[in-house]
Amino acid sequence: MSAMKLSEGVEWAAHACAIMAALPPGRVIPAAALASFHDLPAPYMAKHLQALARAGLVVSTRGAGGGYRLARSAREISLSDVVTAIEGPERGFRCQEIRRKGPCPTPAKDCATPCAIASAFWGAEAAYRDALGRISLAEVTRRIASGMDAERRARLGQWIEAAQGGQRL
Repeated sequence: MSAMKLSEGVEWAAHACAIMAALPPGRVIPAAALASFHDLPAPYMAKHLQALARAGLVVSTRGAGGGYRLARSAREISLSDVVTAIEGPERGFRCQEIRRKGPCPTPAKDCATPCAIASAFWGAEAAYRDALGRISLAEVTRRIASGMDAERRARLGQWIEAAQGGQRL
């Protein structure tokens, strides 16, 4: 995960998950429909959906009427889960121990603990992850819905119904 710049895949995956959170229970939506909703390239959306599936956030069904749905309740999936699925669990800041180089190098024995700079970045990154961990997909979906007027909500419902082809699992 990059602490300062996330890949566009994180945004795409979060939006796709928000759409899946709005699906009626037991319904799926095709990857191509999730891509087309925001005019995104279908192959890249499929790649990000596969990452979400590997992380256990979504499940897919194959064949005619197949598609994706959340693997568990939107209340149980956080934005941090989505970031980790797409970006990986690694820290964004990678200490290179440059304090051991140059004209005034820090002796190896004094590098047993992280330097103040690495500690500050890692602390900020942990706070960032914690903050995203407190925001569920259910909360995001609620916020999106509260920003829509009745007409737009109705259009979204119609689009979802058409996109999933009325298929049930």
